[in-house]
Amino acid sequence: MPGPLAGVRILDVTTVVLGPWAAQMLGDMGADVIKVEPPEGDTTRRLGPARHPGMAAFFLACNRNKRSIVLDLKHDAGRKALLRLAETADVMMHNFRPQPAARLGLEYEAVRAVNPGLVYCATYGFRAAGPYGHKPAYDDVIQAASGLASLQTPLTGEPRYMPTIVADKTSSLTVLSAVLSALYHRARTGEGQAIEVPMFESVAAYVMVEHLYGETFVPALESAGYKRILNRWRRPFPTMDGYLAVVPYTDGHWKTFFEVAGRPDFAADPRFKSLESRLANIEVLYEELGKIVSTRTSAEWLDALERANVPATIVNTLESLLEDPHLAATGFWKIVEHPTEGTLRTPDIPTTYSKTPGEIRRLQPRLGEHSIEVLREAGFSQGEIDAMLAAGTTRAC
Repeated sequence: MPGPLAGVRILDVTTVVLGPWAAQMLGDMGADVIKVEPPEGDTTRRLGPARHPGMAAFFLACNRNKRSIVLDLKHDAGRKALLRLAETADVMMHNFRPQPAARLGLEYEAVRAVNPGLVYCATYGFRAAGPYGHKPAYDDVIQAASGLASLQTPLTGEPRYMPTIVADKTSSLTVLSAVLSALYHRARTGEGQAIEVPMFESVAAYVMVEHLYGETFVPALESAGYKRILNRWRRPFPTMDGYLAVVPYTDGHWKTFFEVAGRPDFAADPRFKSLESRLANIEVLYEELGKIVSTRTSAEWLDALERANVPATIVNTLESLLEDPHLAATGFWKIVEHPTEGTLRTPDIPTTYSKTPGEIRRLQPRLGEHSIEVLREAGFSQGEIDAMLAAGTTRAC
């Protein structure tokens, strides 16, 4: 059964994670994703462990359900070939900053001239119209600029990057929603358009959902920063034999938790009776919560809290996540046989659809694996293809 985006063609002219992960998700939903790579390939092809050159773990994580074509966009022939591919595409995604895009002749106006109905999505660090618009950016830069790194200060005493590329992946989800919204608009009106997805603005909006807080109001009613989240005691709590996430949240949760814990005095304490009073006393509340959790084993707490319907779970490691019983029961981790890379583990498509489920149809492509195939589909003659191969404008594996 075809996915919800069957029949949609995506030109993925992006590298690293922000664009490629979004394009992979579009491919998971049935789109025909053509990954356009420079002759040296996406940088992630060399990042992490690999069985063969150019097929490293990082690349494998973001590039299933794609075909790979090599085009050297610094060659006039490569640029013209990309524009020819754009004639029949529905979406083109790239992560060139505005100035390099213009130098390559791949700004929106140039692409719109060959396909007015195209959804053109540019992804980069900062909105082009602002004073930072010319700056390069990677995940660490955006974590710092957006305030995300500074959120660690109450916990560590200094700014720290989160140990995951959260800025890239958050922005990638923004790319996904933006492209789908533009495709919906085109389906209704026939109009293509240009989309800009800047990482800085995307992550700043993400951070400030809860942390705008008192600065929501003008003049401010209180400082920025959601106090429950910034509390130094908010962490997985040590039990007698491990760590647990224990998260009573509603009034009912806390009342039940104190009953289960054998602390009726806390249940009656006016500091802890309502959402408002708990927030005002959040540091002492979480400090006491940690002390209580330390008095039993993880299994004892999990059994008691599950029966009481109070949210709690173990703290998985990266390794134990691969053996998580829930993920095992739902078939989340897929074991696949790649034609060149052997046996691989890959996560499932998280979403489910009753009518148009996504599918892992293609495993990760070798660099230039589909160059000739894609060029032929676009109407290039064998002579044109041979000339491009000879000039180094394209390559095939």
